[in-house]
Amino acid sequence: MDKLVSIIVPVYNAGAYIEDTIEMVCRQTYGHWELLLVDDCSADDGRKKIEAFCRRDERIHLIAKEKNEGAAKARNTGISSAKGRFIAFLDADDVWLPAKLEKELRFMEEKEAAFVFTGYEFGDEQAKGTGKIVTVPEALTYKEALSRTVIFTSTVLFDTEKIDRLLIEMPDVKSEDMATWWKILRNGHTAYGLNEVLVIYRRPGKSLSSNKLAAIKRIWNLYRREEKLSLPYSIYNFVLWAFGAVLRRI
Repeated sequence: MDKLVSIIVPVYNAGAYIEDTIEMVCRQTYGHWELLLVDDCSADDGRKKIEAFCRRDERIHLIAKEKNEGAAKARNTGISSAKGRFIAFLDADDVWLPAKLEKELRFMEEKEAAFVFTGYEFGDEQAKGTGKIVTVPEALTYKEALSRTVIFTSTVLFDTEKIDRLLIEMPDVKSEDMATWWKILRNGHTAYGLNEVLVIYRRPGKSLSSNKLAAIKRIWNLYRREEKLSLPYSIYNFVLWAFGAVLRRI
């Protein structure tokens, strides 16, 4: 059985982090992977740094896009180029602990799952853990996931022998990752959670995700425009989501 993991990283002006990101992947205790770094027309020196790693390790690949189209399309470009049976997403500024892939693959096999995710810890701008940990449920169905946005992009892993790659491709909408998880779950899959911190979520002080008003608008638009939920059901899920979001951040 081919257990190659394709790790897809959208890269846009990530020169400050990208060397640490690549070295972090190289330190994984599970070594059968390919690293697909999709450069979305960065204006910094990140591409040169990636090219240097590509010359040293044949598992590392640069995919240079011709125009900037955003993280969703960059990830989709990576999916179309991926050779591995398993697909993992990693954002360039987040941190994987060394055993992330090894433990998650073992967990996926134990659960015979197509879609798994893990717990994570919020980090500061230097990706140092703050002690604020997000625990995850044992499993999430579509209805449960609508009000529990605990699946973090850099924690997910998919088995493409059990889930169609088209389902993993991300729509070009705001909060495209959440929209993707819902799409997958809506199609009958269950997401299984490994309740162990294996990822550090770096949160720069001025990050988009820290803009609470923008987050509120994004989640509401997903309910109404993407999922086409009724107004009462949207309100119901929104209230539960907001409560959970506050708890994760205090």
